[in-house]
Amino acid sequence: MKKGIIGKKIGMTQIFDETGNMIPVTVIAAGPCVVAQKKTAEKDGYEAVQLGFQDVKEKHLTKAEKGHFEKAGVALKKYLKEFRLEDCSALNVGDMVTADTFAAGDKVDVTGTTKGRGYTGAIKRWNLHKLRMTHGVGPVHRQSGSMGVIDPARIFKNKKMAGQYGNEQVTVLNLKVVRIDSEKNLIAVKGAIPGAKDGIVFIRDSVKA
Repeated sequence: MKKGIIGKKIGMTQIFDETGNMIPVTVIAAGPCVVAQKKTAEKDGYEAVQLGFQDVKEKHLTKAEKGHFEKAGVALKKYLKEFRLEDCSALNVGDMVTADTFAAGDKVDVTGTTKGRGYTGAIKRWNLHKLRMTHGVGPVHRQSGSMGVIDPARIFKNKKMAGQYGNEQVTVLNLKVVRIDSEKNLIAVKGAIPGAKDGIVFIRDSVKA
């Protein structure tokens, strides 16, 4: 990983390129992020930088969290994320990372938390086929069919059933950065990213580009 940043999902819109083609994009308020901690190979066994994003009041942090920021001498931040960069020598504690770290045309991976949908049935959760909508089959049609066989007389692990759906971390790979607004710290990436509006996302350069 060469670069990374923390951002907040603003929403989706569309941009037109020079030839008039419409490009659906997701706008992300990326940074500014402050370097709150720096890990070194000599002390920690690996190299990484910890970025802080979005100012927060002191009353919303624990005593340990406040001490962490005071030790670094940086402003209090609500979100922290560690990025293992290939070269951390260019960044020091207190430095700012902004949206212009990336450029138009870059390929990035975006990680976010999907919308939580609560406890849902197997039809919605796994897109299973409904039962026949005819007489004699019922009274419930939106349920799973056979759960297994007679021998062994049990349900196997990992069977697709009803349960918690959504609210999980998902990464979308190889999204193209369409436009950068350095003044407003905005990044527009082509396509959709996980999560609801105002959700926190992590952007890094693509591992497959």
